Amino acid sequence: MSSPAVPKESVTLHTVIWVVSDGRRGIENQALGLAEAVAVGLDGDTVIERVTVRKDGFVTLPAHSHPDIWIGCGRAAIPLAQRHRRIFPECFFVYVQDPRTRHADFDLIIAPRHDRLSGANVLTMTGSPNRVTDDVLTAGAVEFERELAALPGKRAAVLIGGDSKRFRLDTASADYLESRLDSLLDRGLSLMITVSRRTPDNVRTRFRQHFSERPNAWYHDGDGANPYFAFLAAADWIFVTEESTNMLVEACTTGTPVYVLPLTGTPGKFARLHADLEAHGAVRPYLGQLDSWTYTPLHETQRVAHACLARYLQHRQHMTGQPVAAGRQAP
Repeated sequence: MSSPAVPKESVTLHTVIWVVSDGRRGIENQALGLAEAVAVGLDGDTVIERVTVRKDGFVTLPAHSHPDIWIGCGRAAIPLAQRHRRIFPECFFVYVQDPRTRHADFDLIIAPRHDRLSGANVLTMTGSPNRVTDDVLTAGAVEFERELAALPGKRAAVLIGGDSKRFRLDTASADYLESRLDSLLDRGLSLMITVSRRTPDNVRTRFRQHFSERPNAWYHDGDGANPYFAFLAAADWIFVTEESTNMLVEACTTGTPVYVLPLTGTPGKFARLHADLEAHGAVRPYLGQLDSWTYTPLHETQRVAHACLARYLQHRQHMTGQPVAAGRQAP
């Protein structure tokens, strides 16, 4: 897989990007993935700082930092943007997802296409930004090289989410998933299974007890170093539960065939995301037959990072009155 290059721009010798969220991994990683992709296109020293809004409302700020680019994700970041605009008037403010309110507080909103948001400051994308790149996948595979080598034959990564507004990982869903995964093991596949923070505790315990005893199954539920990127890198197929926008899009960045596993519920607007991924050629429903196919890896994060960088350069020129010279293309 080869990620498209983000053009480098001669912006400043020192650019500070704030990533603002409530600290939940699935939320923060969307803003962080965009920040990392934007940083690739910036010449000079770029620093990415985390700003976390705690449940009690307390905000942890970097000790000595003035943001040039502010990237927020999650409801907790929205009211903070208005406050920080007054403190940092020259900063470029970006929000990932649809804020549903205070749209004018942001210079750029990067929203999922399935939300159908539009506006002069809106850029839409398939799914949401993520941190998956060639380098990240390679590093993951190297870090867990010994464990991966112990899994013989063809491998399937299994990414299990959990309860959401529209879906439930209930007993019926758990029964179905366990049966499907057992059938893959019986066919000689090695499985790399990981659950998320949204996976119900009873299902997490059930799967740990069941799959930890099965040969050729690596079950990870949060203990120790996270092999998530190694799973993506080493998989011949990737299975993802249907409710997880982030994991579906991350899987589709690899170029590896992706199968969707159903949960109890109805997709609603997320049916549009599933349709987009199927139209791209990345995703198919799993009907019990393993097929191999190819598609162009989904590089939406790099695409929107390129557009975000261009908007930032325009913003900076407007704020400073100085022209900004474009740099060379990133290798």
